Amino acid sequence: MKAKDTNRLNVLRFLLAEVTNAAKTASPIKSDMQLLSLLRKRASASKAAAEEFRAQGREDLGAKEEGQVGVLEEYAGGVETVAMEEVERVVGEVVQTMKGQGEKLNLGVVLKRLVGPGGAFEGRPVETKEVARVVKEVLGSS
Repeated sequence: MKAKDTNRLNVLRFLLAEVTNAAKTASPIKSDMQLLSLLRKRASASKAAAEEFRAQGREDLGAKEEGQVGVLEEYAGGVETVAMEEVERVVGEVVQTMKGQGEKLNLGVVLKRLVGPGGAFEGRPVETKEVARVVKEVLGSS
């Protein structure tokens, strides 16, 4: 507030409102991954809004949305997640183990083995979307 950074202030107010509203629902934000998902979803919506504003000739509103995207991405980058190299390694190991046991290999089964109860990534800060992308790549190449 003292720095008069209105973009950052607006983003922080929005995030506080979203977290407060989510706390009143059946699925409150309890983890960093849920907050990261909220940040990415909001950044995506702001990018789409900026494009739409620019298409309508409203450069001022487009620039405002782009500024908010920058702040959201800065905050999203601050959330620590499991490194992609480790995700790729673990996915490869799980797929090889499942092949060796003669189990059915499809996206759902492998994801359940990775992020489900008792899975390799259960309780760890990993983005399920990224894990799914790596699983698709591994299953597509095998």
